[in-house]
Amino acid sequence: MRNHSWEYYTILPQKKQVLFRKKSEKLFIFSGKCDKIKEIGKRGGVVTYRELCGQLSAGGIEAAEFEAECLLEDLCGADRFSILSNPDRDYPSSALERALARRLGHEPLQYILGVWSFYRGTFRVSPDCLIPRADTEVLVEEAIRRLPQGAYFADLCTGSGCVGIATLSERPDTRALGVDLSRGALEIAAENAVRNGVSDRFRLLRADLLTAAPETLGRFDAILSNPPYIRSEVVDTLSAEVRHEPRMALDGGADGLVFYRALLRLAKDCLTDSGFCLFEIGYDQGEAIRALAASYGFACEVKRDLGGQDRVAILTHGA
Repeated sequence: MRNHSWEYYTILPQKKQVLFRKKSEKLFIFSGKCDKIKEIGKRGGVVTYRELCGQLSAGGIEAAEFEAECLLEDLCGADRFSILSNPDRDYPSSALERALARRLGHEPLQYILGVWSFYRGTFRVSPDCLIPRADTEVLVEEAIRRLPQGAYFADLCTGSGCVGIATLSERPDTRALGVDLSRGALEIAAENAVRNGVSDRFRLLRADLLTAAPETLGRFDAILSNPPYIRSEVVDTLSAEVRHEPRMALDGGADGLVFYRALLRLAKDCLTDSGFCLFEIGYDQGEAIRALAASYGFACEVKRDLGGQDRVAILTHGA
């Protein structure tokens, strides 16, 4: 039998620190920094925007111009107007060369920059967590619209915390619990709660959702989740960039539904009578999620994203 121990994470915004506590263990402190990478070239070399675009393009990076802009803005402090108006201006190359080498190795740009925008906020990202994606904003929009006044909701498989934090930012009347198994992801989520000014309303818990007892989590007006939902056999066929992201945030088991079963098991006991679930799903999972939801006694509506693909399952009591 697996151990059902869990850890609570307490955010200390005034010191930008996070306290971690596990059952029968002493407290320890992680000092988190939210600053972007800022480096100065040390070898005296220079590189232009035009040259950087050429190197990225030659390395197979499709959005070479956009990514070159991002790197120059972040590492050299340049602004977009000056970059585009003078593409042959010299910039110190040392930090850019290091970043370029990482990108040509297909490490995602978001990990190189260390921060990324999602919804209306900016979030710290690292290889410990999934990169926030625009498709997931559909889930946030539904949560903002549907949550009742003063709601207490869960963000399960919270990762960077982007779903829960973005929702809290838009709905200051609400509170949330973010849950993840990854200690590294929870550290990032704690930093992001501070960064986005919601640390007083966002509690974090480390737990294995596949085995967690409902009483470990509590009761919620809503459960939000962007769980791992890619079939195991497909994960290794994904792009090189995606394979840099944590497998545990991608792999949804043999049929891609392992975490949905766990979430529905918990939802039966953790949701209030008027509560609901919002789950991000794969583009081809709508029918499977409907059938699975019905087997747990939930009615299911599927919301499509701007590309017309199934994206969010909306579950309510009573199939």
